[in-house]
Amino acid sequence: MITRKMSVLILIIVVLLAVLPLLFVNGEFGGADGAAEEMITEIQPAYEPWFSPLMEPPGETESMLFALQAAIGAGFIGYAFGWFKGRASKSKTL
Repeated sequence: MITRKMSVLILIIVVLLAVLPLLFVNGEFGGADGAAEEMITEIQPAYEPWFSPLMEPPGETESMLFALQAAIGAGFIGYAFGWFKGRASKSKTL
């Protein structure tokens, strides 16, 4: 059973894990696509992609779609946690 102190401790650890790398890691933050493209051109400079994307949205739209995808994923995970928590508390009362 998770106590209130343990919940606060876990929350502090999560916040530190999110904030400390931003403060102490110096470097550029880039996406996996850019890193993969850079690695491929380093390994095989003559590589040509098999196909091009059907549409390339503007940068803002691309960011919005990525954020929407993250929000939907977070909502799904939160719903699942709530559902399991509700099911567990319901079984305790019965």
